[in-house]
Amino acid sequence: MPPASAADYPEWNSSDARCVRRIPGGPVLVRGPVKISLPDGSVVASDRFVVAVCMCRRSRIYPLCDTSHRSRRCPGAASAPIGGGSPPG
Repeated sequence: MPPASAADYPEWNSSDARCVRRIPGGPVLVRGPVKISLPDGSVVASDRFVVAVCMCRRSRIYPLCDTSHRSRRCPGAASAPIGGGSPPG
């Protein structure tokens, strides 16, 4: 399936363009306000000036990020959190 374009979504127009930034290991930051359409047909809206969209699906407020990705563990390091440092204890 080819990638979606503005032509595929006539409700989009040039004034709806948003600046998007992908944070490695974290969310996608979108210049707001935004409306996010989910596969089930529901819509999540945010009027914040920057919205963090969850990419890890661990957020309790999905599709918005709640920083749950920060607690993810590194493969092969059973007790070391991502970002270095020592495990608590």
